[in-house]
Amino acid sequence: MKIFISADIEGVSGVVHGEHTSRDGREHDYARRLMTEEVNACIQGALEAGAEKIVVNDSHGTMRNLYHEQLQTKAELILGSPKKLAMMEGIDADFDAVLFVGYHTKMGDNGILNHTFNGRVVRSIKINGVELGEFGLNALVAGHFGVPVIFVSGCNLLAVEAAKCVPNIHQAVVKQTISRTTALNVHPAEARALIKEGTKKALQNYEAIQPFTMAPPYAVQVTFLHTGLADAVEILPIVTRVDPLTISFTTDNVLASYQLIRSAIMMAASIS
Repeated sequence: MKIFISADIEGVSGVVHGEHTSRDGREHDYARRLMTEEVNACIQGALEAGAEKIVVNDSHGTMRNLYHEQLQTKAELILGSPKKLAMMEGIDADFDAVLFVGYHTKMGDNGILNHTFNGRVVRSIKINGVELGEFGLNALVAGHFGVPVIFVSGCNLLAVEAAKCVPNIHQAVVKQTISRTTALNVHPAEARALIKEGTKKALQNYEAIQPFTMAPPYAVQVTFLHTGLADAVEILPIVTRVDPLTISFTTDNVLASYQLIRSAIMMAASIS
């Protein structure tokens, strides 16, 4: 059994503020340790469930957060950016299942540290009229390869968002959102236990969960936080300006849509 883990940080128990998530934040190194140990719990659960190969993709910010030397030795780690598939770099059809650790809700919804890819740039992303956050967009990439996302950890509201895409997904709720930067967190040791056991349970019956897919063509709309960001992205020939804040494009391929979304955000971020 071959397992892919995409690891973010905002959904980790004890992470509630920009000082935890920002590269220069005073508490960032502490949050990195918490993140690493939650990923380790997922890895251990996968190993106990029979996984033979595990690939972890560091998926937060600069994508250089996990402490490699402290990671479980049986896992391989993808570090660094940029990556063509960003949070899903390394996924292919050879994997049996995908697990998301430390995920969060989409921009504009309630949920701890909610955003979609870049909180200084993106207001919303829709595909075929459905607004998706990082969970849904990354699950679509896995679905393109026929691989199901079977487990996710994060806050209670992320659990609701994930279930809209994958109704029978296994979950570990490690904190309850109070406000965007306040949460009721379980103890880190308890969070790790929940993740380990949730991973084991998910993998014991992973074939019961279907990949998340949408039918082509893929009509994408990206709405930005201000007009200058949309101005920058409108330069792309494939893009149509829908309104002052929104651009759109259409493709027949999920990966092309995902890569164009990521490219548009990087263009906009260059002037944000």
